[in-house]
Amino acid sequence: MRIIAGDAKGKNIIVPQRKATRPATELVRGAMMSMLEAIAEDWSEVLDIYSGSGSLGLEALSRGAGHVDFVEHERACCDIIKQNLETIGCAGQAHVYCLDVPKAMSLLGKQYDVILADPPYRNQQIGEVLEKLGNSSLIGENTVMAVTHSAHLTLAERYGRLTMLKEHRHGDSLIAIYRKDSSFDSHLPGPV
Repeated sequence: MRIIAGDAKGKNIIVPQRKATRPATELVRGAMMSMLEAIAEDWSEVLDIYSGSGSLGLEALSRGAGHVDFVEHERACCDIIKQNLETIGCAGQAHVYCLDVPKAMSLLGKQYDVILADPPYRNQQIGEVLEKLGNSSLIGENTVMAVTHSAHLTLAERYGRLTMLKEHRHGDSLIAIYRKDSSFDSHLPGPV
């Protein structure tokens, strides 16, 4: 697998050999990044959850993201992400959290401009995780989130403060783009 655009274009990255890990294809990564580049205003802080090989976050770094936090629970995948960061020369612009996503959400203490999610296609709890994420302090004023998922899974139009903007099909994969809905905040009560 290779990085498809940006400073690290053409560099080969390692992918896990386990069948449980299904990295996003070049077509899906390219489509996701194009969709995000048209919407996301700031790429200073990026969160890549269910990272696997880290291909989405690595692609973001290659295209100019300031910093990426990778969250992956499998130790072997975390080691691969670290190797891939060295390969593309971006180890100083990233942190790898070898934790499951719900645990990481409770530990991460900053807001993200872009969130990338490529969960396992068989993950039946993804809706619950996205709802928690959408209501968490990780969501900033202009957060944009992209989720790849199976065409057999229907995602909700809204997760917490995130509202779906669009969804595109690529083979058996769908890419859903969400953005923080500022009208949600206007319905919150002010200070008492």
